Amino acid sequence: MSYSKEDIIRMVKEEDVEFIRLQFTDIFGQLKNVAITASQIEKAVNDQIMFDGSSIEGFVRIDESDQYLYPDLDSFAIFPWRPSHGRVARLICDVHDPDGKPFVGDPRHVLKRALKRAEEMGFDAFNVGPEAEFFLFQTDDEGKPTTRTNDEAGYFDLGPLDHGEGTRREICMALEQMGFEIEASHHEVAQGQHEIDFKYADALRTADNIMTFKLAVKTLAQKNGLHATFMPKPIFGINGSGMHTNMSLFQGGKNAFYDPDDPKGLSKEAYSFIAGLLAHVKGMAAVTNPLVNSYKRLVPGYEAPCYLAWSASNRSALIRIPAARGQSTRVELRSPDPACNPYLELALCLAAGLDGIEKGLTPPPEVTENIFDMNAAARKAHGIDSLPDSLEEAIHALEADPLVLDTLGEHVAANYIEGKRKEWEEYCTRVSSWEREKYIINY
Repeated sequence: MSYSKEDIIRMVKEEDVEFIRLQFTDIFGQLKNVAITASQIEKAVNDQIMFDGSSIEGFVRIDESDQYLYPDLDSFAIFPWRPSHGRVARLICDVHDPDGKPFVGDPRHVLKRALKRAEEMGFDAFNVGPEAEFFLFQTDDEGKPTTRTNDEAGYFDLGPLDHGEGTRREICMALEQMGFEIEASHHEVAQGQHEIDFKYADALRTADNIMTFKLAVKTLAQKNGLHATFMPKPIFGINGSGMHTNMSLFQGGKNAFYDPDDPKGLSKEAYSFIAGLLAHVKGMAAVTNPLVNSYKRLVPGYEAPCYLAWSASNRSALIRIPAARGQSTRVELRSPDPACNPYLELALCLAAGLDGIEKGLTPPPEVTENIFDMNAAARKAHGIDSLPDSLEEAIHALEADPLVLDTLGEHVAANYIEGKRKEWEEYCTRVSSWEREKYIINY
């Protein structure tokens, strides 16, 4: 849907909207907002709403704090879970400096820069379809999350085993009211784990949709007395949550990844895109898998990919090519998790793939065997490398990859690395429950 300033002002009045949330995302993927009343909507659509950027982690110093929110008018939507009288709407915004230039630390701007590069190379669309998983946990008497699910369901099970079915249905209905096209919704492998898949869109809209999706899931779970989390590995010994990312490039309205004359139906651009991802995926890991906890998901045995390989059929590979061909040909990167900042994640995926295309890179041979069944010697014989084992290792890999640093830009890269290094150092000095259980009696 395309809206003008006049459309927004009119809808706010006609739909009895009292509050508008001007939303943006910080570099660590946290959704932020400045809430205004309906009386300020004309100022908002004319890019006149200011906020203190020094209060946002990784944005600006206190002596350069004023920043402005420029709403993307096409992102206007009313929250269906709020009251029907005195309604609440939102606009997703770009962050700009006082001189009107885009703020270099705005993740949305980072993705726009990467999309501009694709356009310069002759690609007119980068379409993305995410598969974000999450857990629904019960809350205690104080409303704080537990790790209890009261759920005995497994993959594709339904009620009464699936105790989250009602909440999942509510989430789907709310998202459809906000313009999403929900393609599938189901219980995942682990108890209390769920997945809702919505239709692909261009990368910028997809990143916006992921942020909206996470807000809707958390809000409606809380409304039903549950806690939703996109933490990658909340419970030891069961599957963690991923966000498989399906990508395709288009050129002149045609899928640039499809070649009917190739044995696998893949074009030279598709092979080079795969090669680019494999070349940079270690440097991207601190962004695609941003938490200390992310690396407890990326271990063998729980369907999470941790080995650098690609396949047209093998789900143990890091990169998979789903069966559909023609306009639906796509590359699926299986390592990202839903805790990542989607703007930065998609910017890096695109930049890595374009680097492969620009340099004419060729991927290693396809791996068709189950990599999880291979020992270290077998993986070495196949030339299969691994993703970083920890956030610390991922930070080092990021710092060593010029393409990743350049794509993020100096401001984002420096602040992101600083923040993640502090997170790792805090983790290393904290005493965990595992340590207490292991040592407190014996020692």
